Amino acid sequence: MPSKREIAAFEAGIKLGALYHQFVGAPVSIRTAESLEKAMQESISLQPYVREVRVQIDRDMLAENVFGYGELEGRMITAAVVIDYQDEVVTARLQYDREKDYPLMSLV
Repeated sequence: MPSKREIAAFEAGIKLGALYHQFVGAPVSIRTAESLEKAMQESISLQPYVREVRVQIDRDMLAENVFGYGELEGRMITAAVVIDYQDEVVTARLQYDREKDYPLMSLV
């Protein structure tokens, strides 16, 4: 039987995975980045056990095409989620690791 902490950590991974896979590829521009961040936060906040979600899109990485927008890439997202499962609280984050050239998820 998993511990409450293990369940909370699992839930954190599920939330960050959902955030990543649901939104990567979404059209985004400098003008719409803030509203996309809010949509991402609000979407994940609806899931069970979520106490807090923070999302930031790195605007310096946004490359707009001739039509004035680009696609959200995983490396552009910095996110943190706080999970509260039966009073066991864990924080996890998604952050681009430049050395590995990969967006990694980890417990904080």
